Amino acid sequence: MRALTPKRIVEELNKYIVGQDQAKRMVAIAIRNRWRRQQLAADMRDEVLPKNILMIGPTGVGKTEIARRLAQLVKAPFIKVEASKFTEVGYVGRDVETIIRDLVEVGVGMKKTELRREVEAQARERAERRLADLLVKKGWNAAMALDAVRGGKADEEEVEIAVEAQGSPFTGMLPGGMEQLGIDMQQMLGRFMPKRTAQKSMAVAEARRLIEAEEADKLIDDEKAVAEALALVQQSGIVFLDEIDKVCGPASHSGPDISREGVQRDLLPIVEGSTVNTRYGMVRTDHILFIAAGAFHVSKVGDLIPELQGRFPLRVELSDLNEDDLVRIVKEPRNSLAKQYAALLATERVDVTFTDDGMRAIAALAAKINRTGQNIGARRLYTIFEKLLEDALYNAPETDERRIEVDAAYVQAKLGGIVKNEDLRQFVL
Repeated sequence: MRALTPKRIVEELNKYIVGQDQAKRMVAIAIRNRWRRQQLAADMRDEVLPKNILMIGPTGVGKTEIARRLAQLVKAPFIKVEASKFTEVGYVGRDVETIIRDLVEVGVGMKKTELRREVEAQARERAERRLADLLVKKGWNAAMALDAVRGGKADEEEVEIAVEAQGSPFTGMLPGGMEQLGIDMQQMLGRFMPKRTAQKSMAVAEARRLIEAEEADKLIDDEKAVAEALALVQQSGIVFLDEIDKVCGPASHSGPDISREGVQRDLLPIVEGSTVNTRYGMVRTDHILFIAAGAFHVSKVGDLIPELQGRFPLRVELSDLNEDDLVRIVKEPRNSLAKQYAALLATERVDVTFTDDGMRAIAALAAKINRTGQNIGARRLYTIFEKLLEDALYNAPETDERRIEVDAAYVQAKLGGIVKNEDLRQFVL
């Protein structure tokens, strides 16, 4: 983290996200402040709380992607939650603490994966010996069996191993729509109930993967993993609350507005800072960073209850994407759609290249449709690319055409008719 300065964070985000510089600067400062806080004396450290961020902007301009890439960059537990899901019929006042419980699950998973890597070699050795023992039971010589397993010569040999049975034992006994309760019950009773297993025959190559995972789990210290995960979640966790504008609106004394305010009040304690009981222990939310986002087309930020507004002191407005932005999105990011589709078709030995005027034509179409129809930002490019390359993707395994150049003429030939036909365009693009 010492080397991850705000400028460096923005540079890394720029590899995947075009524009929105102010939002990138804001989240970079927030992340750097976490490291700065850790350098303080203990009494001061507890007093420095994160400054939660509210991103305002239309769909498809990069709000979620900024938060997601940021979490990946700093290796922080991250969860994305649609605030609107708490407004469904029958779910008003739902336990919003599940947000933190899910975040803890992510953190525990991250820590266990990290610890498994540390014991990878030891787990592989144990797995190879277990597989060799299974081959010995089938009549193999012990020394030959171990050499065959290690050298991959026994990969096709069939062995029988015990695998954990899938599904919750409670699911079939619960009324429809309560399957999640069955999963929760299984988690709560998991420590006291033996795991259900079944014997299954499979090739050594497949069994090796399962046994290595099983041996790695035996080698790692569960208590250490959980303790480190809880600390990681409390100090570095990031919660992205999407569609926050859907749970606010102009003041009303009847109808759904009351329920929306209820959802805000339910969210308030975990954002303000509270203690949440999880199956791994108590978790404080005081230092978890909350990033909320919404389009605020119909409502405005001022429609949020004052208490919740106060917990998001930093606000940044993300701009609409114009044609030049869309050209850059097609061309520059490491994960650009042009690079993705070229890589996909390369697996079929079809060489696809995108010319500058071709990428400009794609961006121009996306910008035009966003202007004349529903503006869904960069997400419009997904539909255009898929329709543009539909024939190539369909015919690739059998085609004799091994080189495709996507230029402006190619784009016009494939999509020009659809764009002109307004009735067809609204359904296809």
